[in-house]
Amino acid sequence: MSPTRPPGLRTGWTTGTCASAAAKAAAIGLVTGSVPSDVEVALPGGRRVRFPVEAEGPACAVVVKDAGDDPDCTDGARMTATARLTSSSPGPPLLLAGEGVGTVTKPGLGLPVGAPAINPVPRRMITTALEEVGSHSFEVTFSVPGGEDMAVKTTNARLGIVGGISILGTTGIVRPFSTAAYRASVVQQIDVAGALGQPMVVLATGSRSEQAAMRLFPGLDQVCFVEVGDYTGVALRRAARAGVARVVLVAMAGKITKLAAGVMMTHFHRSKVDGEVMAGAARSAGSGQGILRAATATATARHFYEACVAAGDTRPLDVLCHRAAGACRDHAGGQVEVEVVMVDFEGDEVVARG
Repeated sequence: MSPTRPPGLRTGWTTGTCASAAAKAAAIGLVTGSVPSDVEVALPGGRRVRFPVEAEGPACAVVVKDAGDDPDCTDGARMTATARLTSSSPGPPLLLAGEGVGTVTKPGLGLPVGAPAINPVPRRMITTALEEVGSHSFEVTFSVPGGEDMAVKTTNARLGIVGGISILGTTGIVRPFSTAAYRASVVQQIDVAGALGQPMVVLATGSRSEQAAMRLFPGLDQVCFVEVGDYTGVALRRAARAGVARVVLVAMAGKITKLAAGVMMTHFHRSKVDGEVMAGAARSAGSGQGILRAATATATARHFYEACVAAGDTRPLDVLCHRAAGACRDHAGGQVEVEVVMVDFEGDEVVARG
């Protein structure tokens, strides 16, 4: 389910999309001697979009981010890419963080410590864009003037990303929406499922977890799958009111850890992962000291999750799921049976249940 948006709100472009366009333009400038005035790149879904480009040198290009009507602190950011060849033979690009682009200093983000804060989907977009320029081995340095100030308005510092903003995005598109409209759409879909006499709804906190949920329950009516975002608590109470007997929540480690702590509004600005909750799960499961230390080593549940998986001990993750399910049942007044399913960070595998 896509969030309902009031008519007239403009979509925008992620930092990842803008970085891929800037990188391609800079690479073209390096190869041909002239940065183009505009450039076309592919989004993850296959759609191609064109961006105006400013040249700041023979191999340096700028794409200005337009976030549409989303209240994004990186709106107007000048995503700058500088390209150079590292060898005469083709090879994977080397992506570097320049001024205003963050560097990863803690584990748990799915990126190596010391790497630029460029998430996996934008990395693939950038690589694809550079491959369209030709068979070369490029090094591209990304910078954003004022990026360090922009990052102050994000959670980057708490997550161990220092020096600037992250290059993000999963679809390439920023879709603004009213939080009130999103909440209303969650309520409406659950009401419809209840009105149709559906005995179960499956809540997912994002697009990847929703895809995982649909694979888990292939025969379930589409109306029963609800992408709730951060409105898990709202959805649970509405399910109880609508007479839905069973709720299955499919999510990743971070959201489930917050739910296990009784936090039903899981937006990162309003709540944070509690390391003591993870540590308690590890102790309850009788896990080793390495997993126990991982619980409080960083501000991310991902690091704890990865430590459990690496040790071959997912019992603490089962404990988190059980505790999250109990908190969800309590939140729904005991009127709904709740199961919590944890999937990996790609939404590909079920790693724990409770």
